[in-house]
Amino acid sequence: MKLLKITAAAACVFFLLTAAYAASAGSSGDPLVTLSYLNGTFTNQVRTMVDQTVNDRRAEMEQSLKDLLAGQGGASTPGTSSGAFTLVTLGQGQSLVGSVGCEVMLRLGSAVCGASDAVGLIDTTGGTVLASGEALAANHLYMVTISPRTVTAATAATLLVRGPYTIQ
Repeated sequence: MKLLKITAAAACVFFLLTAAYAASAGSSGDPLVTLSYLNGTFTNQVRTMVDQTVNDRRAEMEQSLKDLLAGQGGASTPGTSSGAFTLVTLGQGQSLVGSVGCEVMLRLGSAVCGASDAVGLIDTTGGTVLASGEALAANHLYMVTISPRTVTAATAATLLVRGPYTIQ
């Protein structure tokens, strides 16, 4: 009889431990995930999140592109930078003051470079440096690499300008 009680007690302890272990499966400490959950619910949630992220990024990029294209489409106002050239007409004695990055091309008339030191504009067409007081050559592209640099019209002049500048 005593052996039967010990066997029954051992069986009860075994069943209790098995039940406790089975109850912990699927908890947050020991999650139970099925293949159907991964293939169905989880995959659909991931696809939805990825699609939403892609759509958000695409909308941001499209807006950035629209803003960029809007800024390059027309004439820039003095002092702004634009991707397109702006036609600027200077009267005799008027000066265009360019900041770093400004590009200037003399189309009509005559103009001279002005700078506070010997280095004036970079002639990107000829690969030379235009010193202060020297005349700009027609249809050469000049770049301002040290700010400020001026282009003063000796006669009425028409320039193509891209980048930051002011008129004086």
